Amino acid sequence: MTVLTEGRHPGEFLMTEANGQRSRDSITIASGAGIIAPGTVLGKITASGKYFASAVGATDGSQTAVAIALYGCDATTRDVAIAAITRDAEVNGKILTWHPDRDQAAEKAAAQADLASVGIIVR
Repeated sequence: MTVLTEGRHPGEFLMTEANGQRSRDSITIASGAGIIAPGTVLGKITASGKYFASAVGATDGSQTAVAIALYGCDATTRDVAIAAITRDAEVNGKILTWHPDRDQAAEKAAAQADLASVGIIVR
């Protein structure tokens, strides 16, 4: 029997958002970010304004969680424009995708506090 594995769906993590979808923005995922799954917690690179998965060890600004990818993309070799949740929303924390180095509960809690500062509440 064939076993099928279903991946994340766009917006699956989203519980509520502001009226008129003003919680969303068009953002650019930086080249080299690799595969970004829907629901990936993102940080913004200070110098370029582009986004990368928010990593604890980053020093370019992306260590601060400020957005969540609404859709997935492949930014392995080029910049990719996608929609993201950047403010005024509630999300399901159990189905967010984290950078692999953000594997400790305290690191995730710090990222959730960063998200709360921009109005994204993780439930």
